[in-house]
Amino acid sequence: MDRRYPSARPIDPEFVDDEDRPEFPPELTNLPWVDVHNHAHTLSWNDRERFALSGCHAMVMMAAGYYWTPYRPVEPSDVRYLWDDALNRLDQIERSHIFDAKLGIGVHTGVRVEGWEELVDLMDDYCALEEVAVVGETGITSTQHVERWDLDGQREVVRRQLEVASAYDLPAILHTPSDPSGIDIPFRARGTVPGYELDLDLQQSPVLDADDVKRAAVEIDVELADEAGLDQDRVVLSHASREVAPFVMDHTDCHLSFTVSYPWLHDVTPRDVAAVIEEYGPERVLLETDSAGVLRNDIFALKRTLFELYRLGLDLDTIRTVAFENPMELLS
Repeated sequence: MDRRYPSARPIDPEFVDDEDRPEFPPELTNLPWVDVHNHAHTLSWNDRERFALSGCHAMVMMAAGYYWTPYRPVEPSDVRYLWDDALNRLDQIERSHIFDAKLGIGVHTGVRVEGWEELVDLMDDYCALEEVAVVGETGITSTQHVERWDLDGQREVVRRQLEVASAYDLPAILHTPSDPSGIDIPFRARGTVPGYELDLDLQQSPVLDADDVKRAAVEIDVELADEAGLDQDRVVLSHASREVAPFVMDHTDCHLSFTVSYPWLHDVTPRDVAAVIEEYGPERVLLETDSAGVLRNDIFALKRTLFELYRLGLDLDTIRTVAFENPMELLS
């Protein structure tokens, strides 16, 4: 279209062809989304308000964050305190913000818990609560903070929790590890200011001896779910990667949940998410922020991801499936 404007200087619209102009539908701005894995109860009131302002319809907050545990052998009372603290605050969080919030209850294997059997026995009573929507986060972890947890011990505690999930027909959120040598937590040239408030000098030697620790852990997780009688379509493999997608999509019925808030930690971008959706379809793909008070946070990362998926060529229905319909169906 040939445009003429009464401006003293030429302006861009005079040189733009309408056929080349991208169309961004208003529906994309208002698209609701669900965060299936975060630790938002450890964030500020303002951060949780930002979730609501950016369109968060619902979230599941994991009360099993091992990073709050003290630098000593962790006891069941330490973990149960985390569960109770999140449960105590849940009602006030929902009263203060315009989203539905539920909890995940579990024993994280990021640090060894002495006497974990006591916690698993208690999980029956917690999982019967309406406030609890998932078991987790748990799952096989390659390295532990402070105290090492051998692989056989992890297998047992994860299997027992998946049995609880099966008994209550709850989804299970399973943390999947990354190669610790490949994590590039950014340090500054002047001073050591990482994006993660965790002393990596306290990380223990790996319990998984594999070239691809995420793939190795995922294979064990799936095996344990089968042993526990938990249907694979109730298993959410968190911190998904483009590299592990072929195994999960071709050989399991599990869900892949991509953590989009920390590309510097999980090495995942919207382009990776789009590539997996384009190759395997959207039906088993989920999105999460994993937002927590010990990490540098971008509360708007999930909303930005929805915009970027559209720019990368995905249509609105596909984006809505991944961001809203899949988690709503999974979480009932």
